[in-house]
Amino acid sequence: MANTLRITLDDCQALDQADPLRALREQFALPQGMVYLDGNSLGALPKAAKARVQHALVEQWGQGLIGSWNKAGWAQLPHSVGDKIARLLGARPGEVVVADNTSVNLYKVLSVAMQMAVAENPTRRVVLSERLSFPTDLYIMESLCRQHKLELQLLDAPEIIAQLSDEVAVLALTHVNYRSGEMYDMASVGKAAHAVGVLTVWDLAHSIGAVALDLHRGEADFAVGCGYKYLNGGPGAPAFVWAHPRHTDRFWQPLAGWWGHAEPFAFKPDYQPASGITRFQSGTPPVLSLIALDCGLDSVLVAEPLGGMAALRTKSLALSSLFIDLFDQRLVEHGFGLATPRDSSRRGSQVSLTRAEGGYAIVQALIERGVVGDFRAAGQKGEDEILRFGFAPLYVGFTDIWHAVDQLCEVMQSGQWKASRFAQRQLVT
Repeated sequence: MANTLRITLDDCQALDQADPLRALREQFALPQGMVYLDGNSLGALPKAAKARVQHALVEQWGQGLIGSWNKAGWAQLPHSVGDKIARLLGARPGEVVVADNTSVNLYKVLSVAMQMAVAENPTRRVVLSERLSFPTDLYIMESLCRQHKLELQLLDAPEIIAQLSDEVAVLALTHVNYRSGEMYDMASVGKAAHAVGVLTVWDLAHSIGAVALDLHRGEADFAVGCGYKYLNGGPGAPAFVWAHPRHTDRFWQPLAGWWGHAEPFAFKPDYQPASGITRFQSGTPPVLSLIALDCGLDSVLVAEPLGGMAALRTKSLALSSLFIDLFDQRLVEHGFGLATPRDSSRRGSQVSLTRAEGGYAIVQALIERGVVGDFRAAGQKGEDEILRFGFAPLYVGFTDIWHAVDQLCEVMQSGQWKASRFAQRQLVT
């Protein structure tokens, strides 16, 4: 949609009528009248999850008790759910396992990648990442570099490829930046890294379920991601691990546990790692959470007959492009900047606005009006505050975008955001 054309509500309603994915919204229990643009932080509740989890509670746990590990298939959930995730990653059956959370899984794969790189070339002493990566990723990298006596180098995104060298052991990146929504070209990064012998580790938390992925073509070595954003797995949903098959059996992962043992119910005192991706499990799987995540994945995979991830990606980009066009027409005058790339090939499924101050209060005022986005604080090197708006294509429509921008204009024109109640910070922003 060209910026020179004045976009109207009727235009947005027409786009919704023509949307081949519009019926998928009916899968979700969304509050009436709410415009929910925070699926990049917590996905919406699939209606089917209520009955599935209730059945697991009352029948499988309540009646089946411990027998449900076998009869209800609980023991297979880390792999059966992992195989569904694999379909969204361009991975093969048996290559993905669901376990723990993203931070723990990053610790596992990054540790293995470090061991592999240093074993092949002890002069590789650097772990490279982006300065504005999600903080938990940076904390894990810092911790592991201390343990392995490696150097962590943090750079701005445009500098990273040029710094790849035979001194670098691992390049660890978030595929879609959580602040700006900017997305790396995985294939070109992977090719550049492998040209100098560097292993790649990807955090896909802000990609999976919204961006078409192909880890094999992207020359990835390891990947992790969460289940509670675009996969709609529920708060605290378990995460996933993928390792290229050529790597899985080369090293132990550092959190060797009984569920990753070759024979977990043999109860042997010594650890013998399972083959393949199974060894990246540690403790007992969280069954109820896995069942909820399984429902969330079904809500994504139901789009496969309609074009799958390609169709979801097309709609996602149309939604974010519409938001950017409306930004140009209505929001620039209110002191907002645009952090997200205009080039659609370089952005994920969110648009981030910048503001020198007042961002938190503005988001809170919007939430009071029924438009839910979120806020991220200013960066340590002078970056502006961020107002984030995520576009989960399964349940966000074009009219939602119109109403979100319209309400944001109202918040600014009325000065409502200046009310003292909106400045009172809560723990989760």
